[in-house]
Amino acid sequence: MVARPLTIVQMLPELEGGGVERGTLELGRFLVQAGHRSLVISQGGRLVEQLETQGSIHLRYPFVGEKSPRALPSILRLRRDLLRHRVDILHLRSRLPAWVGYLAWKSLPAKKRPVLVTTFHGFYSVNSYSAVMTRGEKVIAVSRTIGEHIRAAYDVEEERIVVIHRGVDIDEFDPGKVGEKRVAELRSAWDIRPDAGPVILLPARVTRLKGHDVFFSALAMLRDQDWQAVCVGTIDESSHHVVALRKQLRELGLSGRIRLVDHCQDMAAALLLADIVVSASREPESFGRTVVEAQAMERPVIATAHGGSMETVEPGETGLLVQPGDATSLARGLHTLLADRTLRQQLGRAGREQVLKNFTVERMCSQTLALYESLLAQKGR
Repeated sequence: MVARPLTIVQMLPELEGGGVERGTLELGRFLVQAGHRSLVISQGGRLVEQLETQGSIHLRYPFVGEKSPRALPSILRLRRDLLRHRVDILHLRSRLPAWVGYLAWKSLPAKKRPVLVTTFHGFYSVNSYSAVMTRGEKVIAVSRTIGEHIRAAYDVEEERIVVIHRGVDIDEFDPGKVGEKRVAELRSAWDIRPDAGPVILLPARVTRLKGHDVFFSALAMLRDQDWQAVCVGTIDESSHHVVALRKQLRELGLSGRIRLVDHCQDMAAALLLADIVVSASREPESFGRTVVEAQAMERPVIATAHGGSMETVEPGETGLLVQPGDATSLARGLHTLLADRTLRQQLGRAGREQVLKNFTVERMCSQTLALYESLLAQKGR
């Protein structure tokens, strides 16, 4: 393995928020703590301050995430920066910055090129634009599901694909570290009543893909049981989909039992408040981080049986799997957990044990650094 401090550049469009951004910060922090030099290139955003506080260096490229000719000068600037900073690893995390990064990398003499790594974070549309994410000397897939997608869609050699599952910060998502005050504040804000039955939480941005309508239909089948539900995630009240969902709630007579609340800053407390956590996605999730965060908080999960959930939920052991888009299947899963508190507790405990073993940020970052080091060693650097 390489026994010297490395300089690693990660590239992405911006640092406003989201899974890719969070993973970038987590890896940057890990690299700095391990004695390496972490640089992040983006257009900027609200997470820059946190990134720099954790020890990474941010290089602001104003148009690196913009689909316009204004992004082109970034290629020459990056070429200069790769040489000036003596970069060992160039890690590309998103398609447009990946084109900038790849073209700058390709323009360098072979002996002066850093190692090139790309990460497939999702099911990108299959076309020549997305194909840039396969140009890495190694291509990281965030789940086996994504690895299979890459092989099927792009015919990438299997030995170039490395599966590194995304991870959860087990210090942040630790039920023993979330005080009752934090939970009580959310309970009050969301008007959760202690006498109204178990709390069912669906944490996801409000889009058609996340299956809120299926969730509502499933709960309508259980209207005679005691429960209260919260859907928490970014909401655009002007969107046709949100308008349709609110109409569905009124028609089902469930407006008073199902709450739609906007983005929550304290998801650890939100998950601890819940008795059951649901992922009702219509389309496969590339990994499904919210499911794993719920498991880390010892909460029983119900997820749709496709995508990353097939790798993070062991049916009957660490959660339940139901058919995608099938309200009846989801209702059966909910009925099972609503009726059995002991099962809920068993699934929750087993879920956290699985997370501690397989899906931590520490594991994700250690595997990524090991990949960097092995690639450099292969090149004799």
